[in-house]
Amino acid sequence: MRIHKIRIFVAAAASLACGLSFGQGTADYPNKPVRVIVAFAAGGGADAQTRMFAQKMSENMKRQFVVENRTGGGGTIAYAYTAKSAPDGYTLLAVSPTFTIAPALHQNLTYDAVADFAPISLMSRAPYLVLAHPSLPLRSIQNLIALARAKPGALNMGVTTGGSTHLATAYFADAARIKVTIVSYKGTAQAMLDTLSGQIHLFFGNVVATLPHVKSGRLRVLGVSSTERSSVLPELPTIAESGLRGFDVSTWQGWAAPAGTPAPIINKLSEELARVSRSPIITKILVEDGGEPVGSPPEPLRKLIADEVPRWRKVVQELGVRAE
Repeated sequence: MRIHKIRIFVAAAASLACGLSFGQGTADYPNKPVRVIVAFAAGGGADAQTRMFAQKMSENMKRQFVVENRTGGGGTIAYAYTAKSAPDGYTLLAVSPTFTIAPALHQNLTYDAVADFAPISLMSRAPYLVLAHPSLPLRSIQNLIALARAKPGALNMGVTTGGSTHLATAYFADAARIKVTIVSYKGTAQAMLDTLSGQIHLFFGNVVATLPHVKSGRLRVLGVSSTERSSVLPELPTIAESGLRGFDVSTWQGWAAPAGTPAPIINKLSEELARVSRSPIITKILVEDGGEPVGSPPEPLRKLIADEVPRWRKVVQELGVRAE
């Protein structure tokens, strides 16, 4: 009995010592470069926004935040890699809608999108625009729905295979009770180019990439996918306002860490990211791009991920969306 008590005491003392040592180590965090993993290739929207935030974080925290692109598997390679990384605050992950969509589209994942990550901050949100080639006799979402119902399957919509625009399109068609022909692409850029040329009728696009073409008249915008109107196009009604009550699909950006990362580190990063999100230069860039700076504590991102994962799983199961 005495030996057993001594062992318990020694184990408890060792655990306490490690905890004190680790707790003290968080006080000067970060004391070396921090990697931010991005699941997409360099040059895309998610990569560009992550680099913008990483640069400001480097300036504010006096340590380098280095963006590292790990592509493949529809994002799952980057997500699995981060989930298995040391929970010490030196490997972080940029998350976006693809992160919450991946569990619905990919089987046998080696990570859990909810349990294996510690959300840090939801930094920004932005709506999608429903865009059409101007040759079509469409001026509104109501026009689109009416034409699609009159001619089932005649209209086609470009999507990024297995991406957020793919699910947004399938979700929209189901909510509107219309049948459209979905044309899949590896990226949104080609879908936009084919819409500009008239080969594709419609697609869901982001504001920053498509607004110049809207202003030039080469694309016509019919509606906004979020529940709130766009600050860039305030006169444009939302899809929800146009008859599909409750419709809400947005793109968003956040950062997360491996589960088990100490709370003091998560909170420190969250506070700094919120400060960056609300800085004048970042706010200006986000708003000009049609987005909204958020800069939240961890809980809103945690709730968003927990809500979105089952939401997209249900959409995929009910509508038969496939990654390939």
